[in-house]
Amino acid sequence: MCPNRPEGAEPESSPPVAARARTLALALRQATASVGGQGALLHRWDPGAGRLTLLAVDGVDAEAARAWTELREEQDAPPSRALRRGVLVQMTGDGLGTGAAGTVAVPLIGADAPVGVLSVLLPAPGEPDDVQLSFLNAVAAWTAEHLEGAGGKEPHGLPAPPHERTARTVELTAALAEAVTVQDVVRAVAEHVLAPFGADGLIVSVFENGRLTRVGEVGYPLDYLKRFEGPLNAGMPVTDVLRSRRPLFLESPAQIYERCPAVTDKILMGTSPKMAWAFLPLIASGRVVGVSTLSYNRPRPFTEEERTLLTTFSALVGQALERARLYDLEHARAQELQSALLPRVLPRLPGAVAAARYLPAGRGEQVGGDWFDVIPLSADRVALVIGDVMGHGIAEAATMGRLRTAVRTLADLDMAPDELLGHLNDLVSDLGEDFYATCLYAVYDPVGRTCCYCLAGHPPPVFVQPDGTVHRPVVSPDPPLGAATPPFAVHELPLPDQSLVVLCTDGLIESAAQDAEQGLVQLERVVGGAGVRPAGFTGTDQEADLRGVEELCDTVVARLVPDREHTTDDAALLIAHTRAMAAEDIASFGLPDDPRAAGQARELVRGQLSRWGLDDLSMTTELLVSELVGNVIRHAKGPLRLRLLRSRILTCEVYDGSLSTPRIRHATYTDEGGRGLQLVAALSRRWGARYLSDAKCIWTEQDIPNGTQKVTFQSRQAAAQMSC
Repeated sequence: MCPNRPEGAEPESSPPVAARARTLALALRQATASVGGQGALLHRWDPGAGRLTLLAVDGVDAEAARAWTELREEQDAPPSRALRRGVLVQMTGDGLGTGAAGTVAVPLIGADAPVGVLSVLLPAPGEPDDVQLSFLNAVAAWTAEHLEGAGGKEPHGLPAPPHERTARTVELTAALAEAVTVQDVVRAVAEHVLAPFGADGLIVSVFENGRLTRVGEVGYPLDYLKRFEGPLNAGMPVTDVLRSRRPLFLESPAQIYERCPAVTDKILMGTSPKMAWAFLPLIASGRVVGVSTLSYNRPRPFTEEERTLLTTFSALVGQALERARLYDLEHARAQELQSALLPRVLPRLPGAVAAARYLPAGRGEQVGGDWFDVIPLSADRVALVIGDVMGHGIAEAATMGRLRTAVRTLADLDMAPDELLGHLNDLVSDLGEDFYATCLYAVYDPVGRTCCYCLAGHPPPVFVQPDGTVHRPVVSPDPPLGAATPPFAVHELPLPDQSLVVLCTDGLIESAAQDAEQGLVQLERVVGGAGVRPAGFTGTDQEADLRGVEELCDTVVARLVPDREHTTDDAALLIAHTRAMAAEDIASFGLPDDPRAAGQARELVRGQLSRWGLDDLSMTTELLVSELVGNVIRHAKGPLRLRLLRSRILTCEVYDGSLSTPRIRHATYTDEGGRGLQLVAALSRRWGARYLSDAKCIWTEQDIPNGTQKVTFQSRQAAAQMSC
C-alpha cells in the first residue's frame, strides 16, 4: 500500500528526502503489520513550536488524516500522550473522533531527545500481545534512527552505495579464491558481505545426510542457535530454500508470520531476534551444499539490485564452500591418520621419563611426516627416536607410520644404531626415488651412563647436564634416509645421571626468520636457562620428574614457536630426563668356561637375590640362569659372565664369546633336549639376545613383586635424601 501525503504534511523537496520518505513508508507498513493494524501515522516533534507535525501516513484516508495534521503536546490524542510520558501508550478510540477502534502510539527517542511519534490505528477493540508490541518497538527504534538521519546523522543499517558494493564484490571474489578451509570461507563472507548490505548477522550451514550443520556464524549468541539444531522440519525457511534451490527474502516479522507460521516463535523470540532475512542457497556442481543466512536487526526492503547481487554472491560462496569442505575432509583424515600413527602415551621407564610435543603446521594445505618414539630395550636401556619424512600429505604421513613401525621392530631385535639406520635406509630406498626422511636414533644406557646415536640428515641432539651445562656435539651427519650409503657413523658420549636429552625436527628450529643454526642456538639458550634441578626434577620422584619434562616442553614450544598460526611446517620435540642405575642395583660375576659354571651361577644368584630381598624370585631365576649358562657350555664358547640388574624388573644377563644366534627348537616327544629356550620363554616376562663387537648377551626379564619393589624404591629414596 503506498503512503498518502495529507494536507499539511512536509513536502518531499529533494531526491534524498524522497528516498528517506520511501524508507519511512516501509517503516509505516511494518508498524501496521506488526500489530495487525489498519493504518499508521508518523509525526515529527518540533520542540521549538511545541507541536507534532504529521510527516507520513499509510492506510489512512486524507479526511481522517486531516485531524492528525498538527497536534499540541498538551492534547489528549495518543501521540501527544506518548510524547509526554515517553513510553508506549494504548487507547480505546483515537481521541480525535476519526472512528478508530483503538490506537497504539510509540514515542521515537533519538540520541538525546524525542524526535517524533509512531501511531498505529487498530481495526477492532483489544490490545496487541507482548510479541506484537516488541516488534512495534523495534520498528519504532529503527524509524527514530532514520528520522535523525534527516538531521545529518547516518542511520544504522543502510546498505553501502552501489560503487562500494562493486568493489566489495571484487574483494569477496579474491578472498574466496584464497580461502582454503570452511572457516576461511565464513570469514570472507563476514568481512565482505555483511557491511555492504548492512546486515547484522550471518549463519553459514552445510547440508549433508539430510541435516543442516552450522559451520560458522556472526552476530548470534550460542544459546539462541541451539534451538535450531537437529533434523529439518517442514515449514522452516531453510527447508523451503533447500527444496526450491531459490533464495528467500523476508523483509519483516510480518512476512515471517505469513510465510512460516509454524516456526515463527522459534525464529523471532529469544536472545537474538532479527527483523529481516535473506536465505541464500549455496549451490555447487548442480546440487545444494548449504545455506547462507543474512539477517538484520530492523525490518528492511531488498531492492532488485540487492537480490541479484546476493544471489550472485551465494553462487560464489557455494563453489568456495564445496572446495573448502573437500579440503577440510582430506585434512581431517590425514590428521587422524597422523595422530593414530604417533604414540598416544610415552612409556615411563626406569632409565628415563620423557615428554613430547607434535605441532602441526599452522598454515599450509597438508599434514607432515614428523614422528617420535620412546622404546624400552633390554637392561633398562632406552631408545629415543625422532624423524621427519620430507614432504607433506597423506602419503608422507603413511610413510611416517611405516618407518615408526619399522624402527620399533628393529629396535626389538636389539640392533645397534648404525645397523638399525642401515635397514631403515633400505626400506626408504625401496619406496621410490622421491621418498626421503631424516632420522636420529639414540640409545641411553643407564648402567654404563652413556648415550650413543646416529644421525641421518637430522638436526643433532642437545644434552643438558645436571648443573645446567648445555652440550651440542659438533658432528657431520650422514645423508638422509633414501640418499645415504651405509655404514652410518656412531657417536657416543658419557651422560651423567639426571641429564636431559633434547631431540627435535627442523620445523621447531627453522623458519623464514631464522636458519637451523640460529634455531639450535635459541634452543640451547632455552633449555640451558631452564636448568634441570630448578625445573622440578628430583631424581627420586618420577611423577615430579615427568611434570618437569612436560613444563620444559611447553617452555621450549612457547619460546621457539610463538606464532604457531603462521608456521608452514610441522614440528616435533622430544625431551627425556635420564636416570642412571645405582651401583647397588648392579651385580656382575665372572664364570668358568666349564660345566661347573651352571652350579656357581645358581649360587651367585641365590646369594644376590637374598641381599636384595628378592628371595621369592630365587627359584625361577636359578632355573633361568642354569638353562642360559648350560646353553653356552653346550653350543657357544667363553669367556662367560653373569650380570643381574634390579629396577622395576629383575634382569638376568649371560655373556659369552660366540656370535651364534639362539633359536627356540620344536622338540618332539622322544627328544631328550631342545626345550631349554622354551622353558626360558615360559618363565620370563620377555627374553632376547643382543650382540656386541666380540660377544653376545642373552637376557631375561622378570617382574618384581609390588611389595618388594615399593620397599626397594623407598629405601633408595631415603638413601638419596640422606646423601644430600
